Amino acid sequence: MYTLITVLIFIVCILLVLIVLVQDSKGGGLASNFQSSGQVMGVRKTTDFLEKATWGLAGALLLLAVLGSAFIPRGGAGGEQSRIQNQIENAIDPTQVPNFPTAVPENNTKTNQGTPKSSQ
Repeated sequence: MYTLITVLIFIVCILLVLIVLVQDSKGGGLASNFQSSGQVMGVRKTTDFLEKATWGLAGALLLLAVLGSAFIPRGGAGGEQSRIQNQIENAIDPTQVPNFPTAVPENNTKTNQGTPKSSQ
């Protein structure tokens, strides 16, 4: 569902960009090509259509963005934890005192007794 909404957002964005590029900032734009008043889509009707299409696409983009945020995949619900939660649980405590071995291992004392010292 999230993928479908994302694709629809991209399509609406492309259409919105195209509609805005067709419009002229001073009211000309696509409507300037229709100069005769006998046309079905006259100057005023083309401007109205482009304005309504812009507002409609902007509203659709807003609605799809809200729906997209509601359908964001949120990991597994079957007891899986997020990576951040795993890192927090497995983190080493920086205030913990390190555990150094205090006893000398037995095998080191036996090997050191039988070795002759070298003289220089």
